[in-house]
Amino acid sequence: MEQTTKRQTAAYELTRVFDAPRERVWAAWTDPERFSRWFGLRMLATPVGRITLDAWPGGVWRATLVGEEGFEVTLDGTYREVTAPERLVFTTGDPDHPGEGPASVVTIEFKAVAGRTEMRFHQYGVNTDQQHAEQARAGWMEFFDRLAEHVGDDPPGLTLRGG
Repeated sequence: MEQTTKRQTAAYELTRVFDAPRERVWAAWTDPERFSRWFGLRMLATPVGRITLDAWPGGVWRATLVGEEGFEVTLDGTYREVTAPERLVFTTGDPDHPGEGPASVVTIEFKAVAGRTEMRFHQYGVNTDQQHAEQARAGWMEFFDRLAEHVGDDPPGLTLRGG
């Protein structure tokens, strides 16, 4: 008989409206150069050369955040759904086989609203307690503050590309 381990799970949702068209916000999630400008806490850098965004179902995403004194942390996962510029679903870690570590599924929906973008972000974690989920939520909120600054900085007429 196979023994199963009880996993803790937690989920949360964030909704944010960006003063930018949906295609610009989508590009910030799917273009490595744009992604490098906002992904991570302010005290960390995410060098474009340390980012992989293969934005198609089954493709890999990976970003290494670097800080002072040689600090590095790599986050990665797999895209499950990619519907430009409306929806991204990706994993962090492997939620189907997480082992002992936390893993999650992120679903992001982008809705155009009068030239702006409403982004609905949902994260469901396995091997994740509520305290870890709240820490992740606070981190994403800072990421999204940086994202708002980034998408607001693009000059009019800039060509956008994305998955």
